[in-house]
Amino acid sequence: MIFGIKKKPRFEGGGLFLFEKVEDAIKAEKVLKSVDYMVKLVAPPPTLRKGCDLAVEINLVEQIGIERLFNQKDVDYIEVVPLKGDGELLEIVKVTDFGEAVMVKAGNMKLTFDKNTGIILNASGGGCPDIPYLHAELIDKKLTEAPRPKEIGFTLCALMMDRAFVECLNLWKEAKKNRDDACLWNSPDKKLPADAGRG
Repeated sequence: MIFGIKKKPRFEGGGLFLFEKVEDAIKAEKVLKSVDYMVKLVAPPPTLRKGCDLAVEINLVEQIGIERLFNQKDVDYIEVVPLKGDGELLEIVKVTDFGEAVMVKAGNMKLTFDKNTGIILNASGGGCPDIPYLHAELIDKKLTEAPRPKEIGFTLCALMMDRAFVECLNLWKEAKKNRDDACLWNSPDKKLPADAGRG
């Protein structure tokens, strides 16, 4: 270890920060990741839920440093509790290919985009008050130009829509790269190696 530089521990979890509001949990995750803390946004077990349905799982050994950071950044939380077993991760998404379009579902939120253009065709699901606003901001925009739902929304629905959005963007970029590679390979201007066809 280089003198003066502390190696960050790998993620082992073990502790949960509980929050009263969804926006507090989202803010906490953003603050922690901005300074390279390894954390996970999870749904806490029902027996531990005291406010909203989101919690931030941390390396328990980093609790004191995180509490100090939250005080500095005015991040409100209810308490920190030890976690036995894993929380319910919010990373799971389901992908459905309709041929010309792809739909990605995260929780109750669905985002559908055109496979050829990358334009968002539909954004739906949930019953949160910011869903109509998210829908208006996303529809008919390219995935590469649309705003992140997590940045413009305030609810759990926005967070789950953001999970779907990120997956859609990754799928679109991967598909576009494959198409570009195929076009390059099939281009009449592509030159074969000098020894091609020689036995």
